[in-house]
Order: sequence, then structure tokens, then C-alpha cells
Amino acid sequence: MPANFVSSSIGSFLGSNDPTPPAIIMFGVVIMSCEKEDKVAIISTQYGDMVVEFYEEVAPMHVESFKVLADEGYFDKTTFHRVIPGFVIQGGDPNSKDENRMNDGTGGRAGKFFGIGREDDPSTWTIPAEFNDKDHVKGTLSMARSKDPNSGSSQFFVCHASTPQLNNQYTVFGQVIQGLEVIDQIVYSDTPRKQNPGYQGPDGDNPLEKVEMEVKLVNRSDID
Repeated sequence: MPANFVSSSIGSFLGSNDPTPPAIIMFGVVIMSCEKEDKVAIISTQYGDMVVEFYEEVAPMHVESFKVLADEGYFDKTTFHRVIPGFVIQGGDPNSKDENRMNDGTGGRAGKFFGIGREDDPSTWTIPAEFNDKDHVKGTLSMARSKDPNSGSSQFFVCHASTPQLNNQYTVFGQVIQGLEVIDQIVYSDTPRKQNPGYQGPDGDNPLEKVEMEVKLVNRSDID
């Protein structure tokens, strides 16, 4: 919040016989801002960058967790391991850093302890649901989860198209404001299921060529 420092006017008579009018000293108004500059995320891939703004007003815990993990470098070298045209691209699982495609989508944790899991075991941390009125449209950043609404961790997805069936079922916490075309390129990556529609493996929607990401936070003014 801005801190305002305003002094009062000070007047003094120099003497009853002194014709000099009262001396009035007015001190200036000093305004100091303590507001933090708005942060955005840059998600970089071999196809280009996506710039994401956050919805802290409706999903503060999800935004905080994402920012903490980004600052840790947690997302770097993870992949978009699930890409479905007309639906989403999903990533953020640390298991995707290795060469075992079969366990991609099974890992992750929250950036801090939000009251769920064991406080002394970060691998158990998840985020309470923060369902809100933000719609899932192209470029929406939302939190992946299991059937448990309170199971959000580090895995997130970005919508390739409007997906109203997800509204109020998954926590929206941001929006791509630059680089929507990058989603188009990622989502059409070649996958086992695209090569063979009958493929039933757990890596069916996982790109055959890894789509790695790096995530960093920058001031919004740096990208305008």
C-alpha cells in the first residue's frame, strides 16, 4: 500500500512589535509506493515462448505454488507429456525429465505446504481446490488433478481450445497473453496415438520428440 507522509503547516509570530507576518513553512507531501510489480511467467519451448499472466485474485494458492516452483527451477527440463488437439497441452511433471515415458504424468508436488499432506514431506504436498468463475478458453492456464479436487500439485495444462466442460471442475489460475501460436505447434506434435489410433499405452498422447520447457518469472513491464 502507498505510504503517505504529510507534514502539518507551522506558523510562528516573531514578536508583537515585529511587522513581519507570521512565517509559514509548508513541508511537501512525500508519497512512497510499497507495491510489488506484477509478475508474469515465460514458458519457453523449442517452438517459442508463451507469456502467462496470473489470476491471483481468484486462485492465490495456485499462483503462489507455481511461482515458488518456477523460482526453484522445478519446471526446467520437464516436458509437455500430454498433447491433445482441440483440448489441452499438459506438463510440469518432474518424472518427465528422465527417459522413461511410461511414468510421465504420475509425479509432482505443490510449491509449499498448504495444509494437505505431511508438512515434513514435500513430496506429499498438494493444493486445495480454488474453483472459480474463470472460463477455460484457448490459452487458459489451469491445474491438473486426480479425482480428488484437492490433489493439485505441479502438473498444469494450457487449453488449446474452449473447453467449457472443465469450468468449475479445475482451478483456472492464469492465461496466455502472448504466444498462443506456440500451443498450436505443440499440440500437433507426433504421438503414438496419432500414429496408431488404436494404441493403448499410457504414453499415447506423449510427443515422440520431447517438448521441454523452461519457466521463469519476469516483471510485466519487461515484456510490454
